[in-house]
Amino acid sequence: MHTTTTTAQPHHPQPASASNPSGRFRKSMGMTALVLFGLAYMVPLAVFTTYGLVTQMTKGHLPIAYLLTLAAMLLTAYSYGRMVQAHPYSGSVYTYTRKAFGSHFGFIAGWTLLLDYIFLPLLSYLLIGIYMSEYFPTIHAWVWVAGSIALVTFLNLIGIESITRVNWVLVVAQLVFIVVFVALSIRHMDSQAAPVSLLAPFHHEGFSVPLIMTGAAVLCLSFLGFDAVSTMAEETSNPTRRIPQAILAVSLIGGLLFLVVSYFAQMVFPDWASFADPDSASVDVMRRVGGEYLVTAFTATYVAGCFASAMVSQASVSRVLFAMGRDGALPRMFGQLVTRKRVPATAILLVSLLSLVALFITLDTVANMISFGALFAFSAVNLAVVKHYLVDQQLRGVRNGLLYGAIPALGFLSTIWLWTSLSSMSFAIGLSWMGVGFLCLFGLTKAFRVKLPELHMAE
Repeated sequence: MHTTTTTAQPHHPQPASASNPSGRFRKSMGMTALVLFGLAYMVPLAVFTTYGLVTQMTKGHLPIAYLLTLAAMLLTAYSYGRMVQAHPYSGSVYTYTRKAFGSHFGFIAGWTLLLDYIFLPLLSYLLIGIYMSEYFPTIHAWVWVAGSIALVTFLNLIGIESITRVNWVLVVAQLVFIVVFVALSIRHMDSQAAPVSLLAPFHHEGFSVPLIMTGAAVLCLSFLGFDAVSTMAEETSNPTRRIPQAILAVSLIGGLLFLVVSYFAQMVFPDWASFADPDSASVDVMRRVGGEYLVTAFTATYVAGCFASAMVSQASVSRVLFAMGRDGALPRMFGQLVTRKRVPATAILLVSLLSLVALFITLDTVANMISFGALFAFSAVNLAVVKHYLVDQQLRGVRNGLLYGAIPALGFLSTIWLWTSLSSMSFAIGLSWMGVGFLCLFGLTKAFRVKLPELHMAE
């Protein structure tokens, strides 16, 4: 039975499948676990994933690009929190846009969301293969990729609790490394004979707003952790309170870490044009700050961070596939929870198979694909807040206009601005993916003559 209300925080029913234990997740995620989940997804050292690429793209203005991205992401994180309060279910963007704009737009939004969700674990596997094969050149990259996929899949199949325990170790290791890196960077700066300008990373020769915006758009892939937190709504006790708090905490903590690390990296290596290879520019920075010992420590910690990200991103996308399968937008087998741990095993196995694409795809292509899907999804969520609260619930007044109109509108404008700043490659790949999704929708609805199945909610 559907219920309606005009209050800002309505009572939320549970899925009709709640009476069936096989259709319910375990409520095992607390506040600490949610924040760790999001930070592990983001990877605190993710600043070095596209460090060389975006530093050269912005002509040495990486920190200010991160500032712009952080501002846009905080606005969007707020909107995610409001939609979790309205619909505390798995599915993230797919669920929110479907409830706000109907099943057709929800399907396209969910399909586009899959572009970055599916390829984010693939990005982690790709980076693991790149770094480990360079450190152990006698072992081919495909061995590291295949081995990582197998281990991550196993951990996901035995339940989200195992991922939380591993996240503790891997996230703390990255935070410790960041502290060491900042300390060594300060020592390096103090040892320089020439005076150092502390504002140089934010403004120096070559400053260009269009270039910085293009770089900021690419950096959005680093902030997907707060989005992933929303997919854990059905596995969290009191999700309408904890999920919004965790989303904002993950966005702010992750963004500040990215800003601090990029700032000190720019301070100790200002000659950004001299990178031998943008993909491995982080190694140049580490070698200058701490020599080969720091390079070794960085490689180990960064690969561990990529492994953590692969674990949580595979868990997250499997929940989106579960929600779409439960609704009937995808085959019903994706909407089933199996094993004693009640996990979406079919979805998890599909993601692991798709991740094998990491054996032959390039880093630049993956980054462009993720950024396109992420910014489209973020824009859709901002609009969904306005539609749900001001149009559907018809909330009025200055306060509601600010909370559910002005702030989400600013979030929408900022994410659209970043989206339009992406490269032509991003749009070519992203629009092609959306075209495939439209064809799938056309077939599922028999040329839009049949409605997509609706997930019924019951008290």
